[in-house]
Amino acid sequence: MKLIYVFDAYCGWSHGFSRTMSEVAARHPELPIEVVSGGLFIGERRQPIGNFGYVPAANAKISDLTGAEFGDGYQRLISDGSFVMDSEAAARGVAALRNAAPDRAVELAGALQRAFYIDGHSLSAPETYRTIAGAAGLDADAVAAAFQGPAAQAAAEADFHRAAELGVDAYPTLLATEGQRVIPLAVGHATADQIDQRLATVTATTTS
Repeated sequence: MKLIYVFDAYCGWSHGFSRTMSEVAARHPELPIEVVSGGLFIGERRQPIGNFGYVPAANAKISDLTGAEFGDGYQRLISDGSFVMDSEAAARGVAALRNAAPDRAVELAGALQRAFYIDGHSLSAPETYRTIAGAAGLDADAVAAAFQGPAAQAAAEADFHRAAELGVDAYPTLLATEGQRVIPLAVGHATADQIDQRLATVTATTTS
């Protein structure tokens, strides 16, 4: 069995889920986890954040439900409504970080979301990835360069295709796969205990 975590770095609900996802990874080191970027803000949805009037209320709900923090840096970044969330750029960053440390993909995805939602760093800026990589003990220059390279672009496009192939159109989504079976464990929000309960059911069904 393995887990597939489909998220979008510019998705507030994914930010709220990142603590749960970290706990699931810590509880289940025996389960490989594939981290896939979704394309929430691409194409016509790649617009200034001020055009999405639901964001403040959604963030408040996410914070109440999950305890996720939306920091002062983030509030300053979005305050005039002009900041553009570009999920393609964020997916390139995920790919660059994931390639640098494949076994730390969940950890680095969480760091990327904190960089935006707490510190207010654009996920379109190479310097953001230099900072995250340096803090994680990775080669900061190499990660920043990879973010801007063709391999990360191809990986981002492959991630969007992978998410669509899995039928995922809501973020975050956590799936378990066993052979040809794909079983949803969480969509939007769940606690680590709830996911453990669902995993136990999947395991029991698989072994029976």
